[in-house]
Amino acid sequence: MSKATAEGQPRLTSKRNGLVLVGLLALMAVWFAWSGVRQWRQASTGQALEQSRDEIVQGVQNALNGQTTQLRTLVKSERVSTALAAGDADATALAVREGWPGTEEVEVFTTDLDQAYADPKTFGYARLALMEAAIAGDTVTARVVRDAGGQRLGLAVPVQLGNQGPAVIYVRQPLLRLTDTFDKVRVPSAGYLALRQGGHNIIEQGDTSLSQGAEGLARPIGKTGLRLSAAVPDVEPGPLGLGAIPSFIVAVLLLAIAGMLQFGKGKVKLPRRRTEVAEGEHGPTLRESLELDPVPEATSAASEAGAPPPLPSGPGNEVAEGIFRAYDIRGVIGRELTPQVAVLIGQAIGSVLQVQGLRDIVVGRDGRLSGPELSASLIEGLRRAGCDVIDIGLAPTPVVYFASYHLRAGSCVAVTGSHNPPDYNGFKIVVGGETLSGDAITELYQRIRDGQLHVAATPGSLQQRDVNADYIQRIADDVQLDRPIKVVADAGNGVAGELAQPLLEAIGAEVIPLYCDVDGTFPNHHPDPSDPDNLEDLIQTVKRFDADLGLAFDGDGDRLGVVTKEGKIIYADRLLMLFAADVLQRNPGALVIYDVKCSGKLSDYVLRNGGSPMMWKTGHSLIKAKMRETDAELAGEMSGHFFFKERWFGFDDGLYAASRLLEILAQREETPSEVLDELPDSVSTPELKVPVENGTPHALVSLFVSAAQADDSPFFGARLSTIDGLRADFPDGWGLLRASNTTPVLVLRFEGNDEAALERIKALFREQLQPLLPGVELGF
Repeated sequence: MSKATAEGQPRLTSKRNGLVLVGLLALMAVWFAWSGVRQWRQASTGQALEQSRDEIVQGVQNALNGQTTQLRTLVKSERVSTALAAGDADATALAVREGWPGTEEVEVFTTDLDQAYADPKTFGYARLALMEAAIAGDTVTARVVRDAGGQRLGLAVPVQLGNQGPAVIYVRQPLLRLTDTFDKVRVPSAGYLALRQGGHNIIEQGDTSLSQGAEGLARPIGKTGLRLSAAVPDVEPGPLGLGAIPSFIVAVLLLAIAGMLQFGKGKVKLPRRRTEVAEGEHGPTLRESLELDPVPEATSAASEAGAPPPLPSGPGNEVAEGIFRAYDIRGVIGRELTPQVAVLIGQAIGSVLQVQGLRDIVVGRDGRLSGPELSASLIEGLRRAGCDVIDIGLAPTPVVYFASYHLRAGSCVAVTGSHNPPDYNGFKIVVGGETLSGDAITELYQRIRDGQLHVAATPGSLQQRDVNADYIQRIADDVQLDRPIKVVADAGNGVAGELAQPLLEAIGAEVIPLYCDVDGTFPNHHPDPSDPDNLEDLIQTVKRFDADLGLAFDGDGDRLGVVTKEGKIIYADRLLMLFAADVLQRNPGALVIYDVKCSGKLSDYVLRNGGSPMMWKTGHSLIKAKMRETDAELAGEMSGHFFFKERWFGFDDGLYAASRLLEILAQREETPSEVLDELPDSVSTPELKVPVENGTPHALVSLFVSAAQADDSPFFGARLSTIDGLRADFPDGWGLLRASNTTPVLVLRFEGNDEAALERIKALFREQLQPLLPGVELGF
């Protein structure tokens, strides 16, 4: 028996095998070291790009400040002031041009802008919007405009033109006065920078293949509507998912082990075995070895070959329970929603798909600045769970829904903040054709909290598709107007602006776009058509262009608002009457669902037109679930969600609802205003919201409901509905109190046959609610 064998210390069988092992360890060390160097370089590129971005943002801001200051100073100069006082527009323009060397053009217009509105397309919507903004803000305004056959820096300032009254001076400057800072700042060739206004690139530098993901590092330039978008290539993780420093450490350790093997006489001591092997025997068999040292069981699916490593645990991956709402997932970017959280949410959604035996899923996003990064992270999580992802990119939420049918995926996620402020984002989720809500949303949080996340042995696939053209074609093949209708389409800089004009023109409408450039900062007004304040610009534009109708869409395109040419807002419950009458002509007796906030006259209208009305809870996912359960043909919410099963797919779609509305109006001989005025109306309030600071809205509503149902309640004689808060229907009107499922507020709405009835019902609710909110002034 050899000495080595007797001691139980196996020796490396040969010097040659030892050299091979040393070589392999050295190669692995080089691999890890090179990975660390590459990651360090990529990180350095990111830091350099962010520094360049910040320098350019400051440079552009300084350039804009300089230009606006120069115009403001010129207007106050003696020569320009004299020309203005004399009411001489030509002399004013000449004085500004000669006082500002290098200026390309100066024009003076009266504030009615009749010359511009006579042919706005030729004049230029961008120039027109610039001057309207200057007039509305009563200050010098600067924007990039398309003028003289190319991009220019446009400035406008309101003035008083003698006896002619208010006027506005328009100045056209070379774009270089805004962008020359790009030539002074070095941009890393591996990165990407772009000066953007809305969805338009004014100037871009670097690797343009990164342009789609450039909003994650974007920075706004003051309140100008301009922003500087930036992107760097993703930092590729090292072997085993290690970062730069861990890769360097592993490389050093591997080299140390290789050195020990090379210079330590080729021995590697291993633990002694308890049983000695007799001389001449060949050692234990495989079965005996397994019995001596059983193979440890895998602790998780992540240990399988080819599986991506699990995310590290720790505070950075804690997920706030509050972002899992009743209808969707929604939170503040950077505080509640981060790329790491999005990965976990994607993995949780993918885990639910795996449980149901599903694999394919569509992902799309709205125009928010955080959308590209959040979408990419969500997709990473879905693929980690083994899902095959179809990314349709920038698209309204209903187009994401459509894609899940059109591409036969059956499941989808829309990355959208809907009508929330710009710093919010979130996810609307459909699994197997069913919109997740309530407990199904809560289950996603529980999976993340408990670590019940599926990790596939092989990540799912990813492909990009564009379905916008298919969506337009599908609607245009079914909806065509009997006569043209002139409409203004206000997308509020939301993602619906991508499709509103081409879709409505495809069905035969004449479309005037308003704020249809996608801009996640929403620089003009908030994209929520249920708020009358957000419809002011639309009303004015409809009157300016003498359009037949104004259409407004929310941030992700699943809601619709309507105004007439006289400026009257047509609320969603009255639009639902029109839709119901049309659908019931072809589907007598069909069920029509509406939410608790809708008019009391809607039920009677549906009945008179041969339909079956059903009131249900507020919430797009709850309405869709009830439609599936009852096989309803049509549904709608006061917030502007409309759901058509007849001729469509049953999901909420503001763009499709607009198409069906124009189809109905084009079939009538009366004007759109006359048709809409025929619908039953009453005296009503919009949604009234009362913030709740102490206690939960749902608890307060429960107390209110209990009191209202008491025998001696002042609500005695009213028909009470408690499916969503409390709705009390009286013979001459109704009132509603419910708790919002998305924000900590109480929501109220009232309707009466006349002002007296309305005030009586409001007073009753106010008297009963006030004791539950001591110290809170109820202003309704």
